[in-house]
Amino acid sequence: MVSRFSLFFLIPALAASAASAAFDVPIEPVDVPPSVEQGVDMVYIDPEIAPVFKRRDDQAGGFAFDPWTGAPVDMFVPVHPLYTELRRGLDRYRQSWGELPAIEVPLGTPLKSGDKGERVALLRERLGLMFGDTFDAGLTAAVKDYQQVHGLKADGIVAGATVNSLNLGADHYERLLIVNLERARRLPAPGEGNRYILVDAGAARLWMYENGQPVDSMKVIVGSAETKTPMMAAVMRYASLNPYWNVPFDLTQSLIAPKVVAEGQNYLTERDYEVFADWTEEASRLDPATVDWQAVAGGTKEVRLRRGPGPWNSMGEIKFMMPNDYGIYLHDTPDKSLFAREDRWISNGCIRVEDAKRLAKWVFGAVPEPQSGEPEERADLPEPVPVYITYLTAEAGARGVTFRPDRYDRDAAVLARYFGADRDIAISAAR
Repeated sequence: MVSRFSLFFLIPALAASAASAAFDVPIEPVDVPPSVEQGVDMVYIDPEIAPVFKRRDDQAGGFAFDPWTGAPVDMFVPVHPLYTELRRGLDRYRQSWGELPAIEVPLGTPLKSGDKGERVALLRERLGLMFGDTFDAGLTAAVKDYQQVHGLKADGIVAGATVNSLNLGADHYERLLIVNLERARRLPAPGEGNRYILVDAGAARLWMYENGQPVDSMKVIVGSAETKTPMMAAVMRYASLNPYWNVPFDLTQSLIAPKVVAEGQNYLTERDYEVFADWTEEASRLDPATVDWQAVAGGTKEVRLRRGPGPWNSMGEIKFMMPNDYGIYLHDTPDKSLFAREDRWISNGCIRVEDAKRLAKWVFGAVPEPQSGEPEERADLPEPVPVYITYLTAEAGARGVTFRPDRYDRDAAVLARYFGADRDIAISAAR
């Protein structure tokens, strides 16, 4: 197997190209290649932040730790606080759930309060309760507690997802915590950068860190299961004020082109859309009358649509640019109602922030105001700010750990690769 350290030697050309291209960013995102430890590693874009993890990991290697055991690396080398929280959470999980009997509960009709029978007796034994065959208040409480910890609907009803989870056993979840420990181990430790932004695509949340501690946080909207936000680290260097919105082609094809076919070119002009031949910076602007919009709607012809700044623009008032070859950035959005939703995994890969002005004040010291009135006005940050995008499917709190849905289906492949877990079973447990 290729060493996880090889990542730093496999992408120098990528990092160098990003650093030397005057920080220009392609308009259309490109596919993100798999990292060496796919599903665990970040892709480090900027050379100045890439070596940090490797140096620290080399130190940990001196203690001959196997990283896939959940070893207490944080007791010997500095790590991100999330690592320590998860490692303690792993200890608590082993104490709370790891010693329970590994008894299989057969699938069948849902079990609920008041039920009796052999399956109820097996469920009681599986959750460490006294012998019996009645689904009583004690069993209801134990089931709800199990469901809450394991990312299931805590309704006290034992149906397919809960049975699948119980039958996976504690070993599965301990390994899943170790996978998340490995992800957290790649984050900056205290002293490795005074100010940075951490985005957790698994939680759809952003934190601002100073001196190793979070000082503010907000919700974000991240990529969908089809357009996953990549695990990467890059440096935010400037913001674009009053940005254009370059419409992803799938939206042009499915939403806009059919409207143009039905309503004519006024649909575009009334909404401040411009049409371009391709996705390059030098693309020629097209007269909408010359475009076969029926072909665009059918997917046989591709054009690029750009929408001007304004309250209708999906970019909002500001884009936070961290130059990279993947077209990933943070940005404002005019539709704040989306942040009230539980499902915030709906973007095309970029990260929409709940309060762009609050974030701008933190990175700039004050909210930058446009000076020229022109679209895409560039405002350089006083000091560049690293942005780390990770993906955690477990979190630790005062009462222990809570598992989250694996919305990008990354965990099962990692578990299969490193622990020999059955990928199909691992996936079914999340359903």
